[in-house]
Amino acid sequence: MNKANIQLAENLTFSRFSHGYWRAHKWQLPTKQYTQLIENVLELGITTFDHAACYGGFTNETAFGNALADNPELRGKMQIVSKCGILFPNGTFPEMQSKHYDNSREHIIWSAERSVRELRCGYLDVLLVHRPSPCADPEEIAAAFDHLHRAGTVRHFGVSNYSPAKLNMLQSYLSQPLVTNQIEISPLHLNAFEQDLDYLLEKRIKPMAWSPLGGGRLFDADNERSRRIQAALLKIGEKYGETRLDTLAYAWLLSHPAHIMPVIGSGRIERIKNAADALKLDFTEEDWIGIYSASMGHDVP
Repeated sequence: MNKANIQLAENLTFSRFSHGYWRAHKWQLPTKQYTQLIENVLELGITTFDHAACYGGFTNETAFGNALADNPELRGKMQIVSKCGILFPNGTFPEMQSKHYDNSREHIIWSAERSVRELRCGYLDVLLVHRPSPCADPEEIAAAFDHLHRAGTVRHFGVSNYSPAKLNMLQSYLSQPLVTNQIEISPLHLNAFEQDLDYLLEKRIKPMAWSPLGGGRLFDADNERSRRIQAALLKIGEKYGETRLDTLAYAWLLSHPAHIMPVIGSGRIERIKNAADALKLDFTEEDWIGIYSASMGHDVP
């Protein structure tokens, strides 16, 4: 089950884990160290890199691009994902004066072209609509995707935080298949297991998982639910000779048949290695349900 790589389309393969850059501006890495981090991540077999135009107040893609320019040969070894559509007040674009979404054809094209330019990557392997706007026009999104695909700016498309109904609706307007939906999934966030993953399994769409460790809440010793999950993970870990909570939590996600692809949001290589080591574990259904039950606080029916 825990395959190191996942095929999303005929000519698109992701590593099982993606390295995420939401908080990259907080890592405060000089360009040389940034480049070294990327090289180290690639050495662990993690080849997929997750970005969004808005991360770091529209600055994180620029920093990654500077690191990539430091060693341009790295581009051919990776898949680059970016997201578009979330706008908020920031220092890079002072004209953005309110938190809102923009799913217009013009904005999606502008955002994707800017991401390619700032990332210095030549093209995006995948572009995701970051969040569904309640007033998005699917014909505008479809027109933007068609333009970007024809221009070679973006090779594949997906969404993020879309419900099954919204994903199905958008797909009906598109000439390209949506290759992934990036949603929140963790031992502390079980919503996806109730509906989203059933739909994605039906459509053979592999999900990316953001915040797979619950935004760090998994390690919270003061939270009763977190303590239950920790105890369940460590109990099952005894069977596999594993005591690292993050490794065990990642293994739990990897063992689900939906082929979940977690996004690792750390800039610390030891944390990233902990995640990669989860590929060595393959939980049984009994193991998996034990952790699920611990999160719910009661046995399954």
